[in-house]
Amino acid sequence: MLLFTPGPTPTPEAIRVAMSVPTIHHRTPEFEEIFKAVREKLIRIMNMPEVLMLASSGTGAMEAAVTNLCKSHALTINAGKFGERFGKICKSFGIVYTELKYSWDTPAAVSDIVDVIKTNPSIDVLCIQICESAGGLRHNVEEIAKAVKDINKDIMIIADGITAVGVEKIDTAHIDVLITGSQKAFMLPPGLAMIGLSESAVLRIENSSKGFYFNLASELKNQRKNTTAYTAATTLIIGLKAMLEVIDNIGFDKFYDDAKNRAKAANTALEAIGLKIYPKTPSYAMSTVYNEHSKEIRAIAKKKYDVNIAGGQDELKDKLFRINNMGLIAPYEMAWVLNAVELSLDELGIRDYDGTANRVFVSKIFKGMQ
Repeated sequence: MLLFTPGPTPTPEAIRVAMSVPTIHHRTPEFEEIFKAVREKLIRIMNMPEVLMLASSGTGAMEAAVTNLCKSHALTINAGKFGERFGKICKSFGIVYTELKYSWDTPAAVSDIVDVIKTNPSIDVLCIQICESAGGLRHNVEEIAKAVKDINKDIMIIADGITAVGVEKIDTAHIDVLITGSQKAFMLPPGLAMIGLSESAVLRIENSSKGFYFNLASELKNQRKNTTAYTAATTLIIGLKAMLEVIDNIGFDKFYDDAKNRAKAANTALEAIGLKIYPKTPSYAMSTVYNEHSKEIRAIAKKKYDVNIAGGQDELKDKLFRINNMGLIAPYEMAWVLNAVELSLDELGIRDYDGTANRVFVSKIFKGMQ
């Protein structure tokens, strides 16, 4: 079965082998060396001056960022289930927040955010997804962050990059917190979250951190010494070290270029067989298609062609399907996934199969790789 859901992604054999070594204790010089190597590579790939690793899913990192950095009033951007989650975190902790809501296919407008910031001087945190994976949408976080900082440089920009980090090079010049997780572009099992921090974020955390397990001041103090406040996710960190070495050997820029070329080629191939790409500004992390027969397409692709792709959520549960583009994906694998989609359309009597998706994808991807 080809697993092509946008998380969890399949773990490559070499990474599984790396994680199969006997377990080592997390309070040892041997593990500290591994931890140090991972920290150094994460700082490079996240392009942030400081990074933390937490034994949690990405949602844990979202909670930690909000609770440690928001002191008065948060602005949250809701264009899908994960933007909505920032608001739910604020609500559960009694944090005052204002929510800007958009359709799941529509990116946040810089002007809307600027207007809210100007009329609410108490706002000290902006929470936004880079890729809102509920609909495969890419917000223009870099432009938004700059506009907010131009108004008030002390507002913390918390960017959920869970399905963006490792997919594209993110401009972090105006981002204070960059969140990601193990089960996306890094192709590990779920359970490890990573947080990149700006110098301003570090200063705020050190001056007034909150919480116990998700107390980032405590983690900063320990992780700068290549250990953790509590038990580390040792096996996942060992796997992350192996995966980051693979990416480093490929070259970060090539890794990003491959993802961009693959995403553009896949979207072009899907459109060539009459399908509609859902978001107005698609992320490179996945191909998201709107189609009334999405449930049936997914069922046929899985049962008959051994391809597991994701559906939508809430009211779009059976009207979207999402094809992963994160991590190491061979062109022939994506070609087969697109073939499976086209064959499913044929079986449903929507479009006769003639190999168009495969032909367009292969042509585009190899031209893009030249």
